Amino acid sequence: MKSFCIVNYYRKFLKNVQIRNYCSVEKGKEKNDINKIRNIGILAHIDAGKTTTTERMLFYSGTIRSMGEVHHGNTVTDYMEQERQRGITITSAAVSFPWQGYQINLIDTPGHIDFTMEVEQSLAVLDGAVVVLDGSAGVEAQTLTVWRQANGYKVPRILYLNKMDRSDSDARACARSVEDKLRVTPLLLHEPIHHEGKLIGLTDLITLEEIIWTKGRGQHYIKRKLTEKTDGKKWESTLTEHRKIIDTLSSLDDKLADTIIQQESLDNLDYTEIIQAVRRCTINMTLFPILCGSSYKNIGVQTLIDGVISYLPSPVERSGVFKGFGSDLSARAFKVQHDDQRGVLTFLRVYSGEITKGQKIYNLSRDKSEQTGLLYVALADEYQPVERVTSGNIAVVSALKATMSGDLITTNQAATNRAREKLTSLLKDPAVCEELVHPSAKHRLQAMDTEPTAEDIADMLLGIGNTVPEPVFLCSIEPPSAAYQNALETALEELQREDPSLRVTTDEDTGQMVLAGMGELHLEIIKERIIREYKIDVELGPPQISYKETLVGTAKQTMTIDRKIGSAKQMAKVVMSAKTVKGITQDKVLRLDKTADSAANLAHVHPRYMQAIRRGVDAALLHGPKLGCPLVDVQVTLHWFEVGRGTSDSVVAATVTQCLRKVFEEAESVLLEPVMFLELVCPESHSSRLLADLARRRADIQHIHLRHKNKVVECLAPLSELLGYSSTLRSLSSGLASFTMEFHSNRQMSPHDEEKAIRSVTGF
Repeated sequence: MKSFCIVNYYRKFLKNVQIRNYCSVEKGKEKNDINKIRNIGILAHIDAGKTTTTERMLFYSGTIRSMGEVHHGNTVTDYMEQERQRGITITSAAVSFPWQGYQINLIDTPGHIDFTMEVEQSLAVLDGAVVVLDGSAGVEAQTLTVWRQANGYKVPRILYLNKMDRSDSDARACARSVEDKLRVTPLLLHEPIHHEGKLIGLTDLITLEEIIWTKGRGQHYIKRKLTEKTDGKKWESTLTEHRKIIDTLSSLDDKLADTIIQQESLDNLDYTEIIQAVRRCTINMTLFPILCGSSYKNIGVQTLIDGVISYLPSPVERSGVFKGFGSDLSARAFKVQHDDQRGVLTFLRVYSGEITKGQKIYNLSRDKSEQTGLLYVALADEYQPVERVTSGNIAVVSALKATMSGDLITTNQAATNRAREKLTSLLKDPAVCEELVHPSAKHRLQAMDTEPTAEDIADMLLGIGNTVPEPVFLCSIEPPSAAYQNALETALEELQREDPSLRVTTDEDTGQMVLAGMGELHLEIIKERIIREYKIDVELGPPQISYKETLVGTAKQTMTIDRKIGSAKQMAKVVMSAKTVKGITQDKVLRLDKTADSAANLAHVHPRYMQAIRRGVDAALLHGPKLGCPLVDVQVTLHWFEVGRGTSDSVVAATVTQCLRKVFEEAESVLLEPVMFLELVCPESHSSRLLADLARRRADIQHIHLRHKNKVVECLAPLSELLGYSSTLRSLSSGLASFTMEFHSNRQMSPHDEEKAIRSVTGF
């Protein structure tokens, strides 16, 4: 029916058209040209169509023989049992495929906020990204989160409006939402073509061509140049949009502006010059191209891959910090996975040099050398053994014991020293410094007491890893019997290494193991993985909220320990105070008193004892005086320190901890609760009921607007009031509403709410 409809539409043009098969790919070995490699990620809000788009890309490139579907649970990149059952992406998956002489290394990332750490890890190693938007919804809550994360890593992006086959899709409205919510300049390069209510193709606003998908599963398309004679009004409107694109580009790209001045016309430009201008602006992030399509209906995926090649940078254009390594190996670890057959697998993005099978490597972040085992190239959960992987590509190595996500790897210590020297000289140029310094490094540099030198900046850039978000949910975890305790500890150790946003601690009072994660779903998935993969039938306690405490006042105390332990005399005396400092960084938590007497006393503290003092401070901050929750926004000052000869480090640390506990009790604390940003999408018919429910949950409504026939409610609500919200929402809206939430901030509680929280945690 679809083929007949399209041929009918095109009957008058069939003499001029050119039919192409987009699935035929040269199977020969690709030339190893680093300029012909693209390392990209697919980012989006949950259910925007990331995995479906990835699956289509693999099919049209000839990498897989048949297309899987998310709802059938047979896609390549959603290979975990939980992903296939739930129809969501939980872990990022790396795949590589060829396209018209280029090689694309692609990472499919999760869209759910509970797995935001997977996105963070992937972004650190990407050269570019495709942000998938739902053509009927535009920018959604999680789109904002991944956009902020991509800004943090300065990743150039193109946008892909998916689901343009839907009756309520609107490319112009989506472009406006990109401009309003993301505060960037969008550039719409496609117009969807509908015939008899169905999406059949796209108009390319740069080349002024119609692209119509015909028979088969999206492999074939018809390409036709629009002409004034044949197309009339359509030609005029397309030419108007074409000129708008050139006008926007000329205001942002000097090279194109010069060409227009020389030619004295907007209409005589060569299309390759326009495409090059779009590329330059995309890489500089002055604008963001928008492409259209419908991955599920097999339309627009090939033009998206062409867009990736045309507009996103090659590894050469994104070498950044790794310029200093020259021909030496430099690689960043971005994912650790445990495989039943192959053991620990570490995913590396190779920036310079090459890595070979069985090579010895040096980990800069851990200051440790390690021996690699086998070397692989990944296609989701399948691994192909190779002898070497060259720069610009993604490698998977086995047998690394200490390497974690975010670590920087090179050949040896000498290569590190050469890179540091070269980077130091490069950073003396302010323009290079601005280009290379990562936003999270900027915060750390600003927090330094003295003006950072080029050497300080080089050291920080070489050591920088991912920022790990703070967990908001806690729950206890119990093995079925004591016999499984060691196996459970091993399983949790492995899972923590894979997922840095998962924290495991032991409660001092009860001896229970406590899991801390990003949400209810996150902890539920961890439990399922332990049961399925490690065959341990664990039980999770009810989810608890990760409250924090902060001090109300200031206090100062002295603590002296003088006793004999065994045959050795242990003596330590400390004078310490504490106060609240909003947003204080970890390296500023301990401050040394700079007054004359104190400075003279503290100048002679041995580095070994200073480390013990820091350990004592860290231990004290883990337990506040009110509910035993971690203390935040607290600065501790050391005024005086005396220690007897032969006193052990543990005694010094214990003295500091006990002193600070007295300080915190005197200063008193208040509870802070995690507050979530909640976006609720519901039909207007159910909105009043849902708004009344939000009011009962102490929600602070920020914004309400209409999106087609739905109301979109944006609000801030305490996490404690949102436990089990999904099932309540389902019953209140008859299953028609949906919501997403992400951590916003910690907020001080009222005395009544604080009392209620203490009762829920302690039981009295």
